[in-house]
Amino acid sequence: MLDRRLAKSLARIVGRRNVLTEPADLLLYSYDSSTARGQPDAVVLPASTEEVSRVVRLCARHRIPFVPRGAGTNLSGGSVPARGGVVIALSRMNRVLEVDVANQLAVVQPGVINLDLQQMLAPHGLQFCPDPASQKVSTIGGNVAENAGGPHCLKYGVTTNHVLALTVVLPSGEVRAFGSRVADPPGYDLVGLFVGSEGTLGIATEITLRLRPLPESVQIVLAVFDALEAAGQAVSRIIAARLGELPAALEIMDRTMIQAVETSFPSGLPTDVEAVLLIELSGLKQALDRQAERCAAICRELGAQRVEIGRTPEESERLWSARRSAGGATARLCPSFVVNDATVPRTRIPEVLRRMQEIERRHQVRITKIFHAGDGNLHTNILFHRDDPEERRRAEAASAEIFQVCASVGGTITGEHGVGSEKVEFMPLIYSAQDLEAQRRVQQVFDPGGIANPGKVFPQPQLSSTGEARVN
Repeated sequence: MLDRRLAKSLARIVGRRNVLTEPADLLLYSYDSSTARGQPDAVVLPASTEEVSRVVRLCARHRIPFVPRGAGTNLSGGSVPARGGVVIALSRMNRVLEVDVANQLAVVQPGVINLDLQQMLAPHGLQFCPDPASQKVSTIGGNVAENAGGPHCLKYGVTTNHVLALTVVLPSGEVRAFGSRVADPPGYDLVGLFVGSEGTLGIATEITLRLRPLPESVQIVLAVFDALEAAGQAVSRIIAARLGELPAALEIMDRTMIQAVETSFPSGLPTDVEAVLLIELSGLKQALDRQAERCAAICRELGAQRVEIGRTPEESERLWSARRSAGGATARLCPSFVVNDATVPRTRIPEVLRRMQEIERRHQVRITKIFHAGDGNLHTNILFHRDDPEERRRAEAASAEIFQVCASVGGTITGEHGVGSEKVEFMPLIYSAQDLEAQRRVQQVFDPGGIANPGKVFPQPQLSSTGEARVN
């Protein structure tokens, strides 16, 4: 529980109404979109970089942990307090400070919602490329913290590829500028270090984004398969086909996911098939017809029972709306599920999908599968009922085995959702104890007091009998 004097000090910084300490308020900030739970001692809602700085200085002075938070859409427990402390909620910092059309950049506060920014940019013929499925509610600050991607990251890259500069409040409360409005400034790439650091290096309070022109034209190809593995093979073949330009997106949904989406958000997808592959091509209109025909031919060669080319913009928007609604549709099947976004090399997708189906059968769990397949990002939602401990145990065991399979083929444990608190124990699958210690030392340079979102990203080191640090 937060000391009353500290609560009053926070109120002097942000205003009394912007400090929350009532149990009902704290409960709302004790969870995110993962299965993690953790109660804060207080929630503060600052409105400026100066207020964030003063709040963090107060936390540093009293060694109080703090957790930055956006919209709470995190899927790995990253915005849930692991050790109490203060949640610094950035929802009031929601202004677009500048849109520079000529130089194709924007400066925003962290609480700006991704889709709101996209809609503001569209009349200028511009876009901020990262488009996570949660873009209707997720914030740019959260996108930066998790290095978010989305369906179109295959062609355009993830958040780190679109951030030019940051104003950062360090865990000491000091304010620093990273990066530059001009690409490739000299010196260490502190922007690259900070993006994806999940709140463990500080809080970004102003973010300068690189924008790109909207494509001249978009073409959609929808392929329907009787085997999930065949859809995975099509992805590798399409990427290898050298179409002249990478597809903008390659998304796979399995039967269970299709049925859930169509029940909740009807878009015309067939519900009696094992998988659909959604291919989006973008670029110059003259080239897209040829590229679409080549993609369709590859899908037919791999046994697609049906291929559709050239849906109308309205139909395409319905498909993408359905795709982005997959999380909500899954929750209607079962309100509790373990989310896994392990990533593998594209050429190993068919093998991993086959092994994933074996895991599902062996552990007797139900898994909905929806993949950013173009970059090997395999999203699985493993369903369980929260009041059934045995069912939860099987779901977690299946998730752990999926991580192990993906790591064994040269993949990783997360593609865009972050490590948070839920995947900490799996970091040793991809990093040695020495690798993890090197990263931890970098984190300690920024946060020697260990107060910035503690308990996230890194497993806790333990001392061996020789006194050396090791990671379990």
